[in-house]
Amino acid sequence: MPARIQPTARQVRLGAELRKLRDAAGLTSRQAAALLGTNPAQMSQIEAGNAGVSGERVRKLGVQYASADMELVDALVEMATDRTRGWWEEYRDVLPPVFQDLAELEHHATFMRVVGTVHVPGLLQTQEYARAVFAYVVPELPVDELDLRVRHRMRRKLVLSERTVPYEAVIHESVLRTRVADRRVAVAQLDELLSQSERPNVSLRVIPFGVDGFAGAGAMMLYAGGRVPALDTVQRDAPYGSVFLDASAQLLAMRTLFRRVESAALPPAKSRDYIHRLTKEL
Repeated sequence: MPARIQPTARQVRLGAELRKLRDAAGLTSRQAAALLGTNPAQMSQIEAGNAGVSGERVRKLGVQYASADMELVDALVEMATDRTRGWWEEYRDVLPPVFQDLAELEHHATFMRVVGTVHVPGLLQTQEYARAVFAYVVPELPVDELDLRVRHRMRRKLVLSERTVPYEAVIHESVLRTRVADRRVAVAQLDELLSQSERPNVSLRVIPFGVDGFAGAGAMMLYAGGRVPALDTVQRDAPYGSVFLDASAQLLAMRTLFRRVESAALPPAKSRDYIHRLTKEL
C-alpha cells in the first residue's frame, strides 16, 4: 500500500498498538517484517501509521506474536479493515487535522465521558456559543475559517442523536456562569444543556461552587471508550493544541481523575434543577 501523506490519529494508533504487541513478543522490526514477507522499512511505515495493513496481516501478526488478547487483535483487525470515509473528510484540507481526528474518535467511541471546567463541552454547545469561543482565538480567524469551525462543531453534535452513544458530562458551575458572549447566548446555552440532558443516552452533572473537596479545575478532558479497554483514548486541550493520550498508565490516571471529579458533582436530576435556577439568575 502507498505511504500516507498525513495519517489520522486512528491510523497512527493502529500502528502503535501493533508495535506494542511486537515489543511484548520480544521481536525486532526486521523479524516482524520477515513474518509478513516484507522489508523492515515497510514494517516501520506500518507501525508509524504511514502505511496501511490488511486485516489478514494484522491477524497473522497477532498469532505470530502469540498474543493472548484475541479481543484486542479482533479490534485491531476491525481498525485495519475499516474504510469509513465519514463526513469529516470534507474538512481534511481546510481545517487542522485535529478537527478530523476528534470527529473520527467520537464516531467510533463506544462511550464518552467529558469534563468541562473552562468551556461547555463541544458536543453540547450552541452555534452562537461555539462561534464566541472560536472568535476568541489569537490571532483572530478569518470569517470563512470561523464559519467552517462552527459548522464542523455543529455536525459533530449529531453523534449524540445518530449513534446515541452513551455520553456522561460533568461541568463546573463556573462554566455555566461564564458569558462567552452576552446574556442571551448564555441563557440559550443553558437551555440547550437542559434539552440535551433529556436524551436517554446523555447524563449531565454539575459541580456547584459550594461543594467541598473539588480541586480539579484543570481536569478538562474527553475520555472515549474503544471496542476494548486497551483502545480507550483521552483527548485533552493544551496551550499548544489538542493532545491524544493512550498509554495504559495515562488511561488509568484519567479514569481515576474522572471518578474524582464525578464524585463532587450533583446527581443528574439535581443538576437539571440547578441549571434551571441559574437560567433565572443570569
